[in-house]
Amino acid sequence: MNLLDMKLWKLTAVGAIALMGVVGCSNDHLIRTEDGQLIESDEKPEIDDDTGMIEYEDEQGYENQMKQSEVKEIIER
Repeated sequence: MNLLDMKLWKLTAVGAIALMGVVGCSNDHLIRTEDGQLIESDEKPEIDDDTGMIEYEDEQGYENQMKQSEVKEIIER
């Protein structure tokens, strides 16, 4: 293996590790509702202690709430 091949291999390995780090930091969640809708949330939805409703931030950055009974599942991607 010559010097150029060795540098290319190292660069590829470092790039792959960096890419895995970025992908690993992704925190998108999908909320599947009882009526079949899929809602994307940038952060993990949480239950509001005062109202008992599920709070989430949508793709546009708006805070939203929905009844727990309307949520079928929450999927982390």
